[in-house]
Amino acid sequence: MTIKQLRAFLAVAQTLSFTQACERLHLSQPALSLAIKGLEETLGGPLLIRSTRSVRLTPEGETLLPLAKRLLADWDNAEELLRQRFTLQLGRVALAAMPSIACNRLPRALRRFRLRFPRVNVTVHDVINEQVIDMVRQRQVELGIAFEPETREGIDFLPLFDDTFVAVLPPDSPLAEAESVDWKALLAHDFITLQRPSMVRILLEQALARQQSELPAAFESHQLATVGRMVASGLGVSAVPSLCREQMHELGARCVPLFEPQIRRTVGIVLGAGQELSTAARALHEVLQTTLCESPPT
Repeated sequence: MTIKQLRAFLAVAQTLSFTQACERLHLSQPALSLAIKGLEETLGGPLLIRSTRSVRLTPEGETLLPLAKRLLADWDNAEELLRQRFTLQLGRVALAAMPSIACNRLPRALRRFRLRFPRVNVTVHDVINEQVIDMVRQRQVELGIAFEPETREGIDFLPLFDDTFVAVLPPDSPLAEAESVDWKALLAHDFITLQRPSMVRILLEQALARQQSELPAAFESHQLATVGRMVASGLGVSAVPSLCREQMHELGARCVPLFEPQIRRTVGIVLGAGQELSTAARALHEVLQTTLCESPPT
């Protein structure tokens, strides 16, 4: 059966007139008759009884009528749904992002996306860097935003920008007025850090290990917001990616450039290797690519 044949049958069955059915479908009578004949041959018997004065359904035609209505309604609904998704009048896309991005630059990008595509739903998974990579690799999400991974197995990585770590200080700390801070001065104070297996924690430990030093953790937390609030309260100091600077300031802490060693890491978009993105994901990818590279407003 073809959609054209079903539409021809339904038009005749509802009007009981080949002439009216032709007008409804904008078909010639020979074309309409050919469609009905093809449907009957496919199904194995007559569906209509046609005389010079009338048209009526056979019992098999009566059986087909409600099925044809449902099939065509489902087809039309599917066609419209896909058209809406391809034109981004409707859609859904899932994204995974590490907290330092999800809490800082991502909302601005999502706002821009929402203004352009108000009927596309976006699900954001706010997870640690390693989970972002895993979710993309396992096709649980179409897009991820993370630090550049050590291995590219099963994924593609599009670099966006390089990020350097900054010192996070209490507002009344003498170090908060300095132009920059070195690690020796920073570690003279109680250090507050994220818990493992956070990539931020791992990067801090790796950088200090290369300097034959260790990261002395006085306080540990799962959330960047908690780290920022603890520093602002005077419990100690910390170090976070500079893209968290705005968030730390909002929490009451101060950020100063950090060096010796300077910790630098590339942030980018993570995609499944060879994966064909949905229309909604491609549109979001474009917005992320342009917006995340922009410096946050001061």
